[in-house]
Amino acid sequence: MPFSTIIIRGDAHMAKSKKARKVNKVGSAGRFGPRYGLKIRRRVAAVEARMKQKHVCPVCGRKSVRRISTGIWQCQKCGATFAGGAFLPSTPVGKVALRVTKARG
Repeated sequence: MPFSTIIIRGDAHMAKSKKARKVNKVGSAGRFGPRYGLKIRRRVAAVEARMKQKHVCPVCGRKSVRRISTGIWQCQKCGATFAGGAFLPSTPVGKVALRVTKARG
């Protein structure tokens, strides 16, 4: 038996206790590992968390809008499908445009 395969019982126990703990710092951005820096990974995780939550439907008013694909949103309740932002159903620029068109119309 080679020397490297011999494990003393006490050493195996110590190895288990010194095992690195998994800490949830960046959530969904953990897939990037140590790349890109912590600040950017936290920002990505925050954007993805807002994107994945349910949003208010502009048609029925229920909180059941989910993202189908980039910029396409669908209400799970009434089935309304509409275009919006890539990460949120309504963007700040879209809100300004809506205000302007209501004021002129």
